[in-house]
Parts: sequence; C-alpha cells; structure tokens
Amino acid sequence: MTKEKVLVGLSGGVDSSVSALLLKEQGYDVHGLFMKNWDDDNGSPYCSIKEDFMDAAFVADQIDIPLVQISFSQEYKERVFSYFLSELEAGRTPNPDILCNKEIKFKEFYNYARSNDYHYMATGHYARTDNVSLFKGKDNSKDQSYFLHAIDKEVLEHTLFPLGELKKDKVRAIARENNLITSEKKDSTGICFIGERPFPEFVANYLGGEEGEIVDDNDSVIGTHKGLVFYTLGQRQGLGIGGVKDAPDLPWYVACKDLESNKLICVQGNENPLLFSSELETKNTFLIEDSLPKSFDGTAKVRYRQKDQECHVELSKGSMKLFFKEPQRSVTPGQSVVIYKDEKCLGGGEIKSIN
Repeated sequence: MTKEKVLVGLSGGVDSSVSALLLKEQGYDVHGLFMKNWDDDNGSPYCSIKEDFMDAAFVADQIDIPLVQISFSQEYKERVFSYFLSELEAGRTPNPDILCNKEIKFKEFYNYARSNDYHYMATGHYARTDNVSLFKGKDNSKDQSYFLHAIDKEVLEHTLFPLGELKKDKVRAIARENNLITSEKKDSTGICFIGERPFPEFVANYLGGEEGEIVDDNDSVIGTHKGLVFYTLGQRQGLGIGGVKDAPDLPWYVACKDLESNKLICVQGNENPLLFSSELETKNTFLIEDSLPKSFDGTAKVRYRQKDQECHVELSKGSMKLFFKEPQRSVTPGQSVVIYKDEKCLGGGEIKSIN
C-alpha cells in the first residue's frame, strides 16, 4: 500500500520539527518545505532566515526526510505587505500574520503541495481539524485557531495539524527525547517580516510620519506624536507624555486617532470609558461554516490569547456585527475578530468600525 505523501512546513522551530517527526512515525511519506517570505534583511540582526533554514535542514537530516526551499517573497509583498502598509496609512492596525496564513501558507504552499502530488500539507500550528471544520488546539495557552480562521474550506480538507492534541511542554519533551536540534530553541515572536526589531523603526523605512498633536479627551494638547501610523489603540508605551498634576502616576493610553486633524487622542487610566467598546462591525469577513443562521449567540476574540467573550452575532453579506455582553477594551480597527461556538472556530473578519 502506497504511503500518503505529506509536505510539512519546516520553519526551523521546535513545533514544525516535532510535527514532521510525528507524521513520519505515523507512517506518512514526509517531505519538508522551508518557505522564504521576506528578502529585505540586508544582514539585519533582527532577521533569522539563514539560521532558521540551517536548523530546518539539520532537522530534516536528523529525521531523514527531503527538504526543499521555496521563496514566496514576491507573492508576500504583493498580497500581504502592500495591504499592511495601506491599512496603516488608513489609520488602522492590520494583522499580517492572518493574511499571510490565508494568502501564502495556506494558498501558495497548498497549491505547491497539490501540484506536486502531495495528499496533505501540514504545519506546526496548535489547532485541530477533521478536514471539514477548524477547532481550537487542546493547549488553551497556545491555541492558534485565531490566526487560521480565514483558511479556505477546500484547504482544510487536505491539511494536518499534528500538534493539535498536544500541549507545548509535551512537544518540547518529544523534541528532547529525539535529540532534535530545535528542542530548546526559543519561540519566535513578532510578525514574520519584522521579527524582534522595533516597530516604529521598521515602519519608518516605508511610510512617512507627519508629526501632530497629542490631545486628551478635552482636546487639550499634552504632547506631540511622530505620526499616527506608529501608534495603535490601547498603546501605553512610547507616548512620551507623563502624568498630570492631579494624577502624575496614572499612565496614558491611546484611545483614538483623528486622521482629519492628525491628532492622537489619549486618556489616563486603563478603565477610562473611551477605551471600551461593546459593538463592532467587520469587513473582509470569512466564514468556515457555511450553514450558520443569520443571528446567533456565541463567543469571540478581538485579539490573540484573549479569553472567549460572550456575544451576539448578526451576519449579512460580506460583514457581521457583534454585540458583546461585556464592553471590550481597546477593540482596534484593522485587527481581526474571530467567532466560536464552543471549540469550533466559525470564522471571522477584519474590524471595520467600533461604536
């Protein structure tokens, strides 16, 4: 009986390494693919692409599977990075990791796998699928269904998530038991092309920032911002403003961006009402489940790692409205809201507006 061929995305990290190992132990004909999605590193200390590829190659050799390197850099710039910049200019805060999954990892990677006669593609994401629906990973602290909510249903039919039933400490243990070179490698943070580098420094290479006033909720000037593209709602660090006479130790938070007047509106204290929203509307909405009622109760996350929040969902063509049981802090246009029914991820959309 012919073994089913699986193409695993090997990133050079411990999660993808263990995924490949587990699939081979399960009897699949496993091959690895290292994706290069960003070219402009110029020897930057923040970019680890060369080190990651060497680790992926070493792991492939350790578990005796072939490895190929493919560059999707052009597709990434055209479909992910250009949108990222345009959303920043529009005053929103995009999440390129979600778009990267939709357009690159689970489209270009998937197309490559299918065109080369692989039965499945696999990644090291902490999520589960029955090849029809998407479910949360068993490790609540690592569940990545939030980032995967925009995957096409056809792709899910041919996708494996070997780590979906495992907790992170078990994954590390498996890596150590098999002496994988990535067993103690630190998890990567930040979005794929920025990495650990300071966000304003990176964005300044591509977008100019026009200085303007920082004002409080009474429109009193309290400072100067470097450009609205460098700030996000709820931000506390890097504002360059201290306390006020009556509350010198109470920190400031970004509450709103006024693009028309180029003002950054900030408020003191993380319980200020201007930081909270109870309703939102989406654009670019994608639903994995295609038989949902037009109106139902469920839960949602407006950011990764947030606990599920009870809400009422109303669907319409291409968008949805959410009404939260409890007001949510720092709901940010451009970010994604993802909806759930128990463990099942139903889909989500980009936050277009908040009340």
